[in-house]
Amino acid sequence: MTANQDAGESVLVAKEFLSSKVTKYVVRARDIARRRRPGQFVIVRSFAESERIPLTIADGDEQEGTITLIVQEVGKSTAEMAHMMRVGDRFADVLGPLGMPTHIEKVGRVIAVGGGIGIAPLHPIVQGFRKAENEVIGIIGARSRDLLIMEEEMKRACHRLRIVTDDGSYGDKGLVTDALRAEVEASGKPALCVAIGPLVMMQAVSKVTKELGIKTLVSLNPVMVDGTGMCGGCRVTVHNETKFVCVDGPEFDAHGVDFDELRRRQAFYAPQERGAYDLFLKKHPFGAEHCKVHRLVDEAQRGKEAK
Repeated sequence: MTANQDAGESVLVAKEFLSSKVTKYVVRARDIARRRRPGQFVIVRSFAESERIPLTIADGDEQEGTITLIVQEVGKSTAEMAHMMRVGDRFADVLGPLGMPTHIEKVGRVIAVGGGIGIAPLHPIVQGFRKAENEVIGIIGARSRDLLIMEEEMKRACHRLRIVTDDGSYGDKGLVTDALRAEVEASGKPALCVAIGPLVMMQAVSKVTKELGIKTLVSLNPVMVDGTGMCGGCRVTVHNETKFVCVDGPEFDAHGVDFDELRRRQAFYAPQERGAYDLFLKKHPFGAEHCKVHRLVDEAQRGKEAK
């Protein structure tokens, strides 16, 4: 486990808005880039007074000594990253790699399901399973075309990719669970399903795969503070046992996770998080220029996808 403090470490070397609420960050973290494995994460603090937030590593380049983080703006801390961190700035902390890596071996056929921002951490896992000579079928989904990320990267990593959007603006109209059922009906049961996305999506996928008798892994991202198991904030119940996501996970047997309990715990601090986010936006209004930037990003993304 490394907290990057050397000169040149923890520096933001590239930043790209993928949509109005999703940003790609390339961070100098040589030791983490060298030691990271699929499924692992880092804990990041943008500024000295910032909250510590867990972010799964979406990609990395050992030669360049960088890791890639893809982050959705959902509150004060992620808004700080999106609107106040500039290329050349140094993060207060980048701690990692943390968590247990994905257990990757040759199992046969793997279906990888990603929803929304969950597509980003799914990407290195898909790469790992393909490298281990598995047939990898990808299913990715988002609420709309504008919110779909990493399509080209997933196409390259998977043998075949299904795309769905809730509103039908791109790919097939429907949910990832609809595509999952269709894939199993067309090709038969896989040896393994890996699902990463919003809790409600992972719970829905787990319900389908349990019904179909398919072993399934999910990657959890609960409230987390220290990343070492000391605070207990990330505890989750799996097969009636208490586990700590930061040290025992982040991946668990989907059919053993108490999703209802986890969703209640995730919602516990929602009012405070919403209040902090609203206060941040009032204190740091980004105004018309900020909205224009994000609108241009969205329009450019739509134009690229239309080609």
